[in-house]
Amino acid sequence: MPVKIRLQRHGKKGKPFYWIVAADSRAKRDGKFLEKVGTYNPNTNPATIDLNLESAVKWLHNGAQPTETARAILSYKGAMLKHHLDGGVSKGALTQEQADEKLAKWLEEKAGKVTAKKDKLSKEQADAKSKALAAEKEANEKRAAKAVVAEEVVEETTEEVVAETTETPEATQEENTEEKEA
Repeated sequence: MPVKIRLQRHGKKGKPFYWIVAADSRAKRDGKFLEKVGTYNPNTNPATIDLNLESAVKWLHNGAQPTETARAILSYKGAMLKHHLDGGVSKGALTQEQADEKLAKWLEEKAGKVTAKKDKLSKEQADAKSKALAAEKEANEKRAAKAVVAEEVVEETTEEVVAETTETPEATQEENTEEKEA
């Protein structure tokens, strides 16, 4: 039976979530599988990958062929490197301790890169948030300044209107007398 390591889609529309499974290549994409090897969530940044390394390597040793995307994920998490190193151990090119040491060193470097990316993303997010806050404060200050200017204009006009209304009764009496004479 030809076995593939591939992704099985779950999640809702627009929010995919994948199981990494070992399945018969003739089975449906989301159908029957032999073993669940891990999960992959591309909705987060960086993508969240939870992989059972030993199980994935076991399936690779048994001849399972990963799809392109599954191969990239397995390579990212170190399963392909472990499979390669185990091949070297079986041929006698290196000892198991050397292979484990190389794998541990590689995993540490990879974890450092991922941590650096997460730190960079959180810093960029914080910078963007502070810039947005500064822009919002500036807009609020401009709006407040315009409101103060508008209040002053309204106060001036009301003072003029009040002054005119106090003068208006005399003016209206003069107008009324002129109208009566005419």
